Amino acid sequence: MPQVYIIHENEAWLPPLRAALDAAGVPFTDWHLDGGSFDFSAPPPPGVFYSRMSASSHTRGHIHAPEYTASVLAWLGAHGRRVVNDGRALELELSKIKQYAALSAFGVRVPRTVAAVGRDALKAAARKFGVPLIVKPNRGGKGAGVQLFQTLESLNQHLDSPDLDPGPDGTMLLQDYIQSADASIIRCEFVGGAFLYAVRVDTSRGFELCPADVCAIEDQAGPAGKARHAAFEILAGFDHPNLESFAKFMAANGIEIAGIEMILDAHGVAWTYDVNTNTNYNPDAEAAAGIAGTRRAGMGAIARFLGNELRRKATLPAAAE
Repeated sequence: MPQVYIIHENEAWLPPLRAALDAAGVPFTDWHLDGGSFDFSAPPPPGVFYSRMSASSHTRGHIHAPEYTASVLAWLGAHGRRVVNDGRALELELSKIKQYAALSAFGVRVPRTVAAVGRDALKAAARKFGVPLIVKPNRGGKGAGVQLFQTLESLNQHLDSPDLDPGPDGTMLLQDYIQSADASIIRCEFVGGAFLYAVRVDTSRGFELCPADVCAIEDQAGPAGKARHAAFEILAGFDHPNLESFAKFMAANGIEIAGIEMILDAHGVAWTYDVNTNTNYNPDAEAAAGIAGTRRAGMGAIARFLGNELRRKATLPAAAE
């Protein structure tokens, strides 16, 4: 029987999606692609395949999972299977430079960025770039490895320390520090290529901005739940010219489910700096906005979208509202 296959490498991120699929009556299974094998000459099972492979897989010890997933997605495509967030989407998930090139093709403004490999090249590039600046891995995820440096001295100390982590591809980015008026970013969520909602994310505590329950940590603001509630706020009635450009960018690059992050500077100019095709949602923010458990909730919207795609392949009961 055709079903939805969830391609992933992180079990901890699946419970909310599983619950939403169960509630919508959508049959599914998950493929943990940290390892395994497949016969390219044999057809894949029938169904809809949703890739949630993450750029941050290496932080969980799954360093080869994205490359293996790319091979699996090529196999699925060769056999004409329906893939949500296809191989091109995964390619962009794994490289911010490729994201910026693809976004720029649709007139989306991205920060000034320099790519470098190796400590000496980074130091030389930073001298020309100037400070303050952001340093981040080209392939990161969750905001891991993103740091702000106000002086070249502090940057050089970091580059000379064992703490430097260039990520799996070895490429580091130097990027303009775009300072927002209220220390926040805006994350625009899309499901099925359509805008779902925007969430304001407080960046005053740092750059690791994963909204999922499992990512929550306690800090000086108090217990994890309380800190998350303040950090993520869904913006009612949000609109911006970038939304149309984002939708066109996604359609051209095999991306159907994503969170796209931008910063509004002190002059109101929007700078887009990250596309996350393995998107999670903050349950406290959805509850505060009154959309938890509705068709506007992130995982519920994904479940309905996947159910609709599956019904194109088989006759199933209507998804729960």
